[in-house]
Amino acid sequence: MPVVTLITDYGTQDYYAGALKGVILRIAPEARVVDITHDIEPHNVWHGAVVLWQTWSWYPPGTIHLVVVDPGVGTDRRILLGQYGEQYVVAPDNGLVTLVHRYVPVEALHTVENRDYFLPDIRPTFHGRDIMAPVAAHLARGVRPAEFGPALEAPGLLPVEYEAKSTESTVHGRAVYADRFGTLVTNIREDQIAALTSTANVPDVLVNGTSIGPVRLTFSDVAPGEPLALVGGAGLLEIAVNQGRAVDRFGAAPGVRVDVQ
Repeated sequence: MPVVTLITDYGTQDYYAGALKGVILRIAPEARVVDITHDIEPHNVWHGAVVLWQTWSWYPPGTIHLVVVDPGVGTDRRILLGQYGEQYVVAPDNGLVTLVHRYVPVEALHTVENRDYFLPDIRPTFHGRDIMAPVAAHLARGVRPAEFGPALEAPGLLPVEYEAKSTESTVHGRAVYADRFGTLVTNIREDQIAALTSTANVPDVLVNGTSIGPVRLTFSDVAPGEPLALVGGAGLLEIAVNQGRAVDRFGAAPGVRVDVQ
């Protein structure tokens, strides 16, 4: 039974996410459709890229990830089909695969061009429904990736400014989005922090230049209402407030500067 996951910025108030599911199930009724989230911050491609990467390792081989965060919908931006580590992603070629492409072995990349696998009536503002969802469904039915279009040498990637920068004594990063608890998720990876902890000194975390102490293990390592830094389940540094909201304390992402030194 093929698995098709959905990551979008559509929300659940309107019919958009439901339409994707309907298209997939009409073409591939045996598919198992899994909603990862439809609450990506609207038009925030980096947020979508982080969530896709956070999700990737938890799904079985053959999973198809349909990711629609598409501020350039209707333009000449490409749509890609990527095969990485025995899984697939169908998405606008706008940087959504940046982290997966960087950290998961690439097996195949194709530009989606074969209209035989699109819906007959393509609306310029709804390529998620009319192009990407049917492509994901046909892929679930066993159509080979090469059938959807020519090979792609390299996808569009988000610029390196989205990566945290390391020196011998400091990691310079920033918050990239806030989760529903108001916790700020940064672009600082666990391995970057580990490189600093090889010294005798305990690294200190600064948010917008103000120290909030060392990296903690759990929220309860500080008193309720106090801020802390900890490595979350996806291996990224997070800035939180125990039983509170870091986004209210420090500001919204992006723009919150986070340093570990």
